[in-house]
Amino acid sequence: MRQVMLALGAAAMLAPGQPAEAKWVASWTAAPVTPSAAMGPFPATPTYANRTLRQHLRLSAGGSAVRVNLTNLYGRGLLAISGARIAILDAAGNEQPGTSRHLTFSGRARAAIPAGAALRSDPVALAVAPGARVAVTFWLPGATGPCSCHPTGLDRLEISAPGDFSAAPFRPARVQTNRAFLAAIEVDAPTDTRVVAVLGDSISDGVGSTSGADRRWPDLLAHRLGPGWGVANQGISGNRVLNHGAGESALARLDRDILDLPGLDTIILLEGVNDLGLSYGRFTGRLARIFRQRPRDRVDAAAVIGAYRQIIARAHARGVRVLGATILPYKGAIYWTPEGEAARQRVNRFIRESREFDGVIDFDAVVRDPADPAAIRAGYHNGDFLHGSDAGYRAMAEAVPLALFRRP
Repeated sequence: MRQVMLALGAAAMLAPGQPAEAKWVASWTAAPVTPSAAMGPFPATPTYANRTLRQHLRLSAGGSAVRVNLTNLYGRGLLAISGARIAILDAAGNEQPGTSRHLTFSGRARAAIPAGAALRSDPVALAVAPGARVAVTFWLPGATGPCSCHPTGLDRLEISAPGDFSAAPFRPARVQTNRAFLAAIEVDAPTDTRVVAVLGDSISDGVGSTSGADRRWPDLLAHRLGPGWGVANQGISGNRVLNHGAGESALARLDRDILDLPGLDTIILLEGVNDLGLSYGRFTGRLARIFRQRPRDRVDAAAVIGAYRQIIARAHARGVRVLGATILPYKGAIYWTPEGEAARQRVNRFIRESREFDGVIDFDAVVRDPADPAAIRAGYHNGDFLHGSDAGYRAMAEAVPLALFRRP
């Protein structure tokens, strides 16, 4: 009852500054990934005991108030949080005077997140424009264990020396680019604001784009869509549709990472290249130890198509549309084979021709090399023949038909 009264009190305090018609929508997201030990070139999931973290990020939709979602999804014990606040950043990355707001949780400045749980802050009045850059700061006074992190953050994570430095910007002892214990920021937006969520892998996660520049294709799509839309990028590098690996599979995380997002209207599904690459790829030596293939994990085009149908059915049951995006070419990547290419072509034919999706975004047609359609054209990949470059991601974002998002 006390929590209910505190929530009602917070809502009452915000009411005078809010528009008469508003609703909560997801403006920024980062899906947490299962912690892992060091493996090959990939480091172990970090820990942050008694450190203050300050994370830079860019919102999509704007609003009159914000609330911050923290996560201890993969924690093994209580995660203590203190000194949390949010502030708007200027173009140089400095906090704009007068915009810092302390975050509370059921009216308290401190909170503890149980293992496997999430924590949403109380709403705080803060007018944020579409595309605003913000910093979220909090102190982790106790042991954290391996972080419930999103490894490919591609933006600034500042880590303090031991202690509480949450009251103001600090000189970091270290700087990383992952997202730590931070899952989403929601804004109180006009009622006609809707959310498009991207369910994807490293291509949506922005691997190959310039870090700190917001040049992932979902970032650029958010700019094109304008203020009436929030874009929730839930891509996970290495993710697969059917099997766990880098994060839980798309089928396993669909409800938590996508369908439960506030304001969700549309899903863009761009995933499947890792399923096919890891099923049909031929690995030897060190690569075989990193990309361990088990017979039960191997899938074919029919299995990927069946998973797509499950995603469509589950989304439609919630009144959510699904746009199918064709799988990009990947000839030249470490796991490309002719057999995998044949499977990709079959999956892409289903996306284009089945009419089971609510619309189609043909990224394959945009980025493929006219002289070798199994490969991405020069300049559109980052050198590994799999992930986009800044130019490639821009071409993808500009190719999305905006008519798919016009609603009566």
